[in-house]
Amino acid sequence: MLTERHLEIFVALAEEEHFGTAAQRVGITQPPLSQGLRRLEALLGVRLFDRERGVFLTEEGALLLPHARRALAALAELRETGAREHADGRRLRLGLTPEVPTPLAADAAAAPVRAGERTRIGMVTASTATLLGDVEAGRLDLAVIRHPSVLHGLSAGRVILLPTWVLVPDGLEQAGGAVPLGLPVAVRPRAEAPAAHDLFIDTLAGRGRRVETVVVADERAGLAMVASGQAVLVTADGALTASGVVRRAATEPPLPLRLRVVWNPRRPGSKETARTAQLLENALARKAAL
Repeated sequence: MLTERHLEIFVALAEEEHFGTAAQRVGITQPPLSQGLRRLEALLGVRLFDRERGVFLTEEGALLLPHARRALAALAELRETGAREHADGRRLRLGLTPEVPTPLAADAAAAPVRAGERTRIGMVTASTATLLGDVEAGRLDLAVIRHPSVLHGLSAGRVILLPTWVLVPDGLEQAGGAVPLGLPVAVRPRAEAPAAHDLFIDTLAGRGRRVETVVVADERAGLAMVASGQAVLVTADGALTASGVVRRAATEPPLPLRLRVVWNPRRPGSKETARTAQLLENALARKAAL
């Protein structure tokens, strides 16, 4: 296996052109240096030095040298970055489903810092399906997703219910129920959160009404459709509004935004991540209770 030590030996010998001096530079004696060079040449299947008249790079060695230097520089930079991040505190990679209102997303992300954790937050917004895959693969430490969802072995906190409102065009008559009849409901693509999407539609249909939907890319697009009289929109964002749009409480049937915090218990540091998840969950729950 090619290692950083192999590259260090190669670069030192290429630059010093002397086995003894190169060995001193990398902090070993000459026999281990020669052995390391032989292993590197065996791994690559080429001769890197002409040792018949001194120590000179072969054509293959000259081709390798700039790549080896870049690789060592990249490894040094990576270690330096890791050391800075360790000194600055833990880095938390957090994902949020776009249905989480912006102020609540900020409060949740800031919860670990407010609790005294030395944490640097990196936050992304993506669909529930994408967030689940990223947490499972280790690209994210935590994610706030829509519930219900298939977790594929991930750990999850309790379900948080956020109140929602129905945005309707001004003047639209309400004929019973939270969502008026006569216009489709603007929804995000089902593939983003299949189980949560189906629960939402089933809840609407539970009163024996036919539910028509229109797919929108995000809530801003849904709001535009409401303002133009083409759809209604259910949202947890209390600040989402526009001219010609009326806000009504979504109470019959109740249509809360169901959220959960998820993390991967198989990843390193999962116990610390679980504690941070509790902080996020508490921040969400406080807002849900207001």
